[in-house]
Amino acid sequence: MQKKKIMTQDKDRELKAFFQGMKEKDREILIPEFPELVKTRSLNWWIPLGIAASLTIGFFLLPKENIIADPPAEVIIITLQQGENQEQQILIEEKTYLETWESPTSSLLAEY
Repeated sequence: MQKKKIMTQDKDRELKAFFQGMKEKDREILIPEFPELVKTRSLNWWIPLGIAASLTIGFFLLPKENIIADPPAEVIIITLQQGENQEQQILIEEKTYLETWESPTSSLLAEY
């Protein structure tokens, strides 16, 4: 046991001496100086400013919604009537509202 302790102590001393020598050699190495301020590429200020200006101009140049005028209060009804002698008459009426509405295809259902 004694021998093992002595051998391990010797190995420990050798290792310590080896690494101490490495540390001393490392201290002798000259380290070059690096610049304090490293310039990084940054986004130019005029790019976001140009985007904002384009959006602002585009907002003002967009067409405005057209205001739809209210429909007239009167309704014009144009009807085509066939008389007794196969003569056709056009009747034009002006009313304030539409009383009845007939589908233009309703006559197809009645005739066929």
